Amino acid sequence: MSETAEQRAQVDEARQGPPGGPGPQAGAWDLVRRGGRIFARQREATVLVVLVALVLYFGLSTSTFFTSSNATTLLSGVAAQYIILSIGEVLLLICGEIDLSVGFIFTLSPFLLHYLVDYYGIPAWPAVIITLLIGVAIGWFNGFITVALRVPSFITTLGTGFILYGVVLTTSHAEPATPSPAVNSVKNVFGAQTGGSAWAMFIWAIVLVAIFHVVLNNTRWGLYTISTGGNPLGALEAGIPINRIKYGNFMITGFLGSLVGIQIAFYNSTIDPSSGGYTPMFYAVAAAVLGGTALAGGSGTIIGGMLGALVLSVLLNGFQIIGVSANPLFIIFGAAILVAMIANMQLARLREAGRT
Repeated sequence: MSETAEQRAQVDEARQGPPGGPGPQAGAWDLVRRGGRIFARQREATVLVVLVALVLYFGLSTSTFFTSSNATTLLSGVAAQYIILSIGEVLLLICGEIDLSVGFIFTLSPFLLHYLVDYYGIPAWPAVIITLLIGVAIGWFNGFITVALRVPSFITTLGTGFILYGVVLTTSHAEPATPSPAVNSVKNVFGAQTGGSAWAMFIWAIVLVAIFHVVLNNTRWGLYTISTGGNPLGALEAGIPINRIKYGNFMITGFLGSLVGIQIAFYNSTIDPSSGGYTPMFYAVAAAVLGGTALAGGSGTIIGGMLGALVLSVLLNGFQIIGVSANPLFIIFGAAILVAMIANMQLARLREAGRT
């Protein structure tokens, strides 16, 4: 019995390690638990787990999901546009606003570029710059109606969206157009389905995410945006120019909507009045919400918006590959948003409880 007890004591001592410190097993387990707690405290944790699970599910369900051709379709043809649009929506939602017109800026921009080049003879690159500036101007107009005239941004941008769509249908006679060779001279910079520019749209998305992630987290503009949405009265009393912040974020969103419209027209080699509209806008807002951006304002992340856009894109692409009908897809989207929001709220409560 004494020998058995001595052997047990030696085993316990080996597990605990040398005196004064934890053993290798205990130390490794503590490290895993600490890493798990740090990961769970991240706002993007839930959506990242969902994204990985979806990728594994579709990757194991079909042999074509992980092919290079599907990767370019998924990331450049589907995800990139929602990632870029979600950046603007994240910034606006954080400061307590929303833009429902960005999908119609998306629709209008390639037609503007087409008219400037093919009807007015403006060279392609100046025409691109003018088109992007018009997107910025539409964002400024949304900001003016919302800030100066105090119309809720939901109503402002709803009305602006209808106006823009009416302009597109009236000027195009509701018919698609084909970019001319003069317009196509800048095509490779913005993206195409084939050739070396097949990844261009996704590269644009990643670069813009990196830029605005830094802006939101490491600049005064980002701090002011969060303060404007989190506590408008306190921000105003602290001297933060909340009106300027809202104007700026509306203008950024208009710029991004215009950019995506040009990119999609080049990618699909057609300028279609049925492209854009409410669908990409709703996906962008859904991506922001899935990524942890609070609809009430005051918190959100650009990385979370990107991950949310990837989740939606993987769902779209994956169900199309495995042959699921598009009809029930919106049921799945709605359920995914609800589940993600419930999980985000629960994790937020756990994070708050952990700080107290």
